[in-house]
Amino acid sequence: MNSSSIRVMIVDDHAVVRSGLSTFLLAFDDLDLVGEASNGIEALQKCAIVKPDVILMDIVMPKMDGPTATKAIRKKYPHIQIVALTSFKEDDLMYQVLEAGAIGYLLKNVAIDELANAIRAAHAGQSTLAPEATQTLLLAATHSTEEPSVADSLYNLTERELEVLTFMTKGLTNPQIAKKLFVSRSTVRFHASNLFSKLGVSNRSEAAALAIEHSLIHRQ
Repeated sequence: MNSSSIRVMIVDDHAVVRSGLSTFLLAFDDLDLVGEASNGIEALQKCAIVKPDVILMDIVMPKMDGPTATKAIRKKYPHIQIVALTSFKEDDLMYQVLEAGAIGYLLKNVAIDELANAIRAAHAGQSTLAPEATQTLLLAATHSTEEPSVADSLYNLTERELEVLTFMTKGLTNPQIAKKLFVSRSTVRFHASNLFSKLGVSNRSEAAALAIEHSLIHRQ
């Protein structure tokens, strides 16, 4: 085991899934499987023993489901990052596990390289969301008619910063954003820098993920 490798635990009630994920982890030198659990209760108990860095968490399980386990683990072991890995596409389940503290949300049909990158990103404190999740969260945010969220107020974003952030979540580059807003590229870079500082992130993908998860971009 490489001392600098990422310690991964798999939590899923299906033995076949756990076996497949275990085999997948063997393909990457920087990822080490340190434990498995068949439900949330077992996962919570094993955290203190196997000390994972990242947990691949199924959502629908007996005894204790993924969102409940995620919330309990994140409360007791805040340094452990959790990536929800599920075959279900229900919006409610997605919201539950993200609100519980999962840093990532992926479907089980994800490519192995993408899953490996999601584990690495989670270990670095960066969010990875399945395209289906990103689209759902973005639609929910952009169609909201409520007052600015508490998170919005806490981050104290200006109207222009919100506009830049909205375009970032849609994947636009700085030159494209500048063209949309009829401003210079340096102006966009200035607003982006302020955004990163206020949100406590270091790059565009982190900013976009945080914005979508916390509904910071419902103003258009």
